[in-house]
Formats: sequence, C-alpha cells, structure tokens
Amino acid sequence: MRHVYLDHHSATPLLPEALEAMRPFLADAFGNPSSPHQQGLRARDALAEARAQVARLINAESPEQIILTSDGAESANLALKGAAWAQQDRGHHIVLSQTEHPALLHSAAFLEARGFSCARVPVDAQGFVDPERVRAAITDKTILVAIHLVNHEIGTVQPIPQIAAIAHDKGIPFYVDAEAAAGWLPVDVQALGADLLSFSPHRFYGPKGVGVLYRHRRARLTPLLHGGDQEGGRRAGVENVAGIVGAGVAAHIAQHELPQRAAHCARLQKRLWEGLRAAVPRLKLNGPDPGPRRSPVNLNLSAEGAEGEGQLLLLDTRGIAVAAGSACVTKSLRASHVLEAIGLDPALAQAAIILSLGKDNTDEDINCVLEIFPAVAAKLRALSPSWKE
Repeated sequence: MRHVYLDHHSATPLLPEALEAMRPFLADAFGNPSSPHQQGLRARDALAEARAQVARLINAESPEQIILTSDGAESANLALKGAAWAQQDRGHHIVLSQTEHPALLHSAAFLEARGFSCARVPVDAQGFVDPERVRAAITDKTILVAIHLVNHEIGTVQPIPQIAAIAHDKGIPFYVDAEAAAGWLPVDVQALGADLLSFSPHRFYGPKGVGVLYRHRRARLTPLLHGGDQEGGRRAGVENVAGIVGAGVAAHIAQHELPQRAAHCARLQKRLWEGLRAAVPRLKLNGPDPGPRRSPVNLNLSAEGAEGEGQLLLLDTRGIAVAAGSACVTKSLRASHVLEAIGLDPALAQAAIILSLGKDNTDEDINCVLEIFPAVAAKLRALSPSWKE
C-alpha cells in the first residue's frame, strides 16, 4: 500500500540535517546554557547560533528580539496575555478576528474573564479580514491588535501590512500569528509591520517542542513563567537546547529553500484541486482559490453528504493521512469556528477535511489521492440518508 502524508499542518518529518545537529545535545553536550563552565558555554553558543538562524528567517533586526518557547501555543499565549498585562495602564481592549487560532481565542476569553474586553472582527465568505473593519473596532482603550497571517484551517492570506498600518497610525502594538505561514511563505517582520510574531518550526521540518516569539523593542510584555532569567527574563525555564538547535537548522534550510518549496506545493495543490473537482460532484473548496491569496500547501474541502471524520478514517485505512480540522481542536469534535465564521452550511462544515502538502509530496501521491478519494466520498454518500434524499 502506498502511504501519502497530507497533514503537514499538524506536523512535518524532522530534517536529517536537524536531527544530526541535535544529536550532540541529546548526549555528551548536555550542559545547562545558564552555567558558566565549558559545557554550559557550549550549549549557550549553540543557542545563540540557532537564535540567529531563526531571526534571519523572518528578517528580525536582531537575534535578541527572538524569545524561544515550548511551542506556538505558548508563544501565542505570551504575546496576547503578556502584551495585555503589560499595558493595563493604557487600557483593557483587544482587537482580533473571529477566525484566529484557538490559542488566541482561548487566551482572549481568559483575559475577558479578568476584566479585559475583546472585539472579534468578522470575516467574509473566504475568510478575509477587512482592514477597515479592524479600524472600526479600535477604541481609545485598545492596547493590542492581533491578526493571523495565514488561516490555520482554510489557508486565507490576510492583508497584514494594511492592518499593521492602521494599528500603528493609532499607536497600538500589532501581533501576527504566523504559525501557518512560516517556512512556506515569505515572513518579513519589518515588511509586515509586526511588533510581535509567533510560529513553530515543527511546521517546516524542525522538531516539536520549540516555539518562537519575535518581539520588537517597542512591544511591552509581562512574562507568564517566573523563576529564572532565561530569554531576557521573559520566559523562565531551562531551554530545550537540542530542540532549539534543530529548529535553527530547519529555519536556515527553510530560508534558502522557501521559493522552491512554495512553487512545488502550489503546483501540486492546483493539480489536486482541479482533479478532485472534476471527479467528485458537489465538492466545495473552503477559502480562496489556489493562488497568491491562499497558502500553497492548504486545501480545505467539503464533499457534501460525506462526514469529515468518516473521510479521514477511510482514507487512513487506504494509506492517505489527512486532517478533519485544526490539530488543536480535532479531539473535541466541535464544528470548526472558522467554517462557522465564513458562513458555511453546518452540514458542509461537518464534511470538511484539510489536505496539507509538503515538500516531499510527489505527482504519484496526487495520482493516488485522485484515485482513492472519489471512491471514499461515494462510499460515505451511499451510507448517508441525507445524501440519498
């Protein structure tokens, strides 16, 4: 059986180069980077190199602007909660979109329970945030605007520079969640106008257990973790040296391979969508058409009458790995808040699956999906009373 992996939004395989760079720090080079002896200094130097590699990937002005965390969810929590608490003297109002990642939405709800208020800007039918709606949501008490660069479910690429200009015109810090973009699309914090920006290297062939938060010097943050002076006093705890080293290598390689990766995946994405659209009646693409306004690695599809989890399980038995929603919320079996926000019919929302491509996918992989997916959709539809009606 051929195995086709199309769940790169959840995790990517670790690059061999990253694994090799990590090995010494999993064995002999075990020193704590806060220790002043030779073992500690070796670990400290490795962290400095990895921090510089990550900074170059996003065109940060300095490696010192990189805060290393445990993953993207922690980075998002630190960005939203840390910025809110640090600016309580200015106000208690935050602006974000309805379609943010659960890490942001849950952090916003946490803050609301403690006296903050949050405006959730609606999106259009393709998931785009209108910059003018962001402008209208801002008040004289707004202390942070937070909008994702690429939507984690439907791949919509947001007009981030325009939104940043609105926030900065009013003197408000701007946070960008680049979790679904980094390593696949150009992410330049200076061009985007980001004061805070987060992502996870495990989305582009780095190890799990490492997150990144870029912080411009004008962005104030209150730490969430206390007890040590690591990460400039903004994130206490002994650093995951091996993981960070691997993340740095993944960032370095992504920086140089990004154009080729994006072009390769965009070609496969277009071929896969056109082939499935022709083979499966009443198949809906959720989000923008493939092209510059959509991530080149994402397809979110609803086959009417074929429940999403059923598709995932049947495809898995046939060697094709896909997702039935964001990896952070799939276990809850709730309808996607993103698909609800774009006004998708609930039945189509329940039928949605996400196919996310990677650099190692091939035309043979696409051929396999084009052969198997129509049969899976037809089988589930044959079992569905609503489809028969």
